[in-house]
Amino acid sequence: MKLNPAPLGLAAFALTTFVLSMANLEVIEASVVIPLAFFYGGMAQFAAGMWSFKKENNFAGTAFSSYGAFWIAFGTMELLAALGIYEFQEKAVGLMLIAWGIFTFYMWIPSMKIGKALSLVFLTLWLTFFILGASIIYGYSTQIGGGVGLICAFLAWYVSAAELINEFYGEKLPL
Repeated sequence: MKLNPAPLGLAAFALTTFVLSMANLEVIEASVVIPLAFFYGGMAQFAAGMWSFKKENNFAGTAFSSYGAFWIAFGTMELLAALGIYEFQEKAVGLMLIAWGIFTFYMWIPSMKIGKALSLVFLTLWLTFFILGASIIYGYSTQIGGGVGLICAFLAWYVSAAELINEFYGEKLPL
């Protein structure tokens, strides 16, 4: 069996993104994302990134490590706000999300060489960051961003599942 940290990184990203998207859709309260952001979206994804670098996969290493760090930062922001310690300015949070959108945009470009499904994950994530960032800056609802984020989460779960299923059953699912 070949060692592949990508299914873990994608699953951690998908689940945490799914839960946050449900909060952006106003289905649940956002505070439930805090432990996920630290441990699954953050630490598990960051570890998958480090393991990807060890396997000499610069794309996966950069993606998983970066988004793992994003989730840890996001969890920290939410925790500080929940504890009443510090509340970040809305426009600053929106700008941060747009900056992550810029990073995601240039990660989307090489993802097109890796596979269509992964490329769709990065495309929908790029859109999610820009929509959420603009929504926060201009005071609009985050529901559209939440909807696009939900699509992104399901696509990431698909890629994670396909990588595992294809490993055990042969190339059955397209990537």
